[in-house]
Amino acid sequence: MDSQLESIREQQQASWNRFSAGWKKWDELFMDFLRPMGDEIIRWLDPKGQDVVLDVAGGTGEPGLTIAARIPQGRVVVTDLAANMLEIARENAQRRGLANVETRVCDVCALPFADQSFDAVSCRFGFMFFPDMDLAAREMARVLKPGGRLATAVWNVAEKNFWVTAIMGAINRNMALPAPAPGAPGMFRCAQAGWGEALLAQAGLKNVSVREVAGRLDCQTADVYWQAMTEVAAPVVAALGQADEATGEKIREEVYRAIEQKFPDGNVRIDASALVVYGEK
Repeated sequence: MDSQLESIREQQQASWNRFSAGWKKWDELFMDFLRPMGDEIIRWLDPKGQDVVLDVAGGTGEPGLTIAARIPQGRVVVTDLAANMLEIARENAQRRGLANVETRVCDVCALPFADQSFDAVSCRFGFMFFPDMDLAAREMARVLKPGGRLATAVWNVAEKNFWVTAIMGAINRNMALPAPAPGAPGMFRCAQAGWGEALLAQAGLKNVSVREVAGRLDCQTADVYWQAMTEVAAPVVAALGQADEATGEKIREEVYRAIEQKFPDGNVRIDASALVVYGEK
C-alpha cells in the first residue's frame, strides 16, 4: 500500500478509536437501524454447524455476534482497525454469553490469516472506507475456503439515504469543504451500478448477486437524530469542528427544519437504502 493510502488508514484508525465512546452510547439505536442489512448478509452466508466465519470491519460486533449465536459449535473472528471498537464488541459478546467469538485488530488489506481459513466472510459497511477496495476484496477471497461465501453491505445512492443527506447537505450548503479526491473513501463511494459485481468478480469470486435492502433509523425526535449524528459520524464531527459558532448554529437550525418538514408529526423514522453484494469462491 502506498504512503497516501497508509495515511488514510492511519487517519481512519485514529478516528474510529476516537468515536468509539459515541458508538457505545448509541449502539442500540444504530444496531437496530443496521439489523436488516446484517440479516440479509447472514441469509446469504447461511452459517451452520462448525463453520468458521470472519467478520471484517466488525466495529461493536455485528453481524458477527448474531452469526456466533447461530453456530454455537462454530467460531467467529471479528476484526476491525480500531481496538476501542473491538473492546465494545468483546463486552457485547460477554453480555450475550457468546464463548465462540474472538476479536483481532488488523487491516483488511493485510489479513493475518492463512489462505483458505474461513467458510464465510461478512463485511457490513466497511468497503466504502477501505483505502484500497480491490486489495481488500482480494484478501477476503484469499482467506475463503473453496466454495466459501462472502457477503458485504454498502450504502446505496444519496437520494435514498436522507439520514445522511439531512445533515451533510446542510453542512455542504454552509461550508466550503474541499471536494474529496476521485475514489476517496466516503459514504456513497460504492453506490454506482455494477460496482459490487465488478469488484467481487475481479477478486475471483463467482455467482455474484446484488440485492437492495431497506433500513430505518428510528430516532423518534429531531433532538436524538442531531445528537446521535454529531457523536458517531466522523465526517459530520470533523466538518462542524471547523465551523464558527454562528455557522454551526445555522447548520443545526437547517437540519432541524429539514427533519421537521419531512416528519411533521414529530415521529422521526428515517428510511435508508443499502446494497448487499454476495459472491462465492
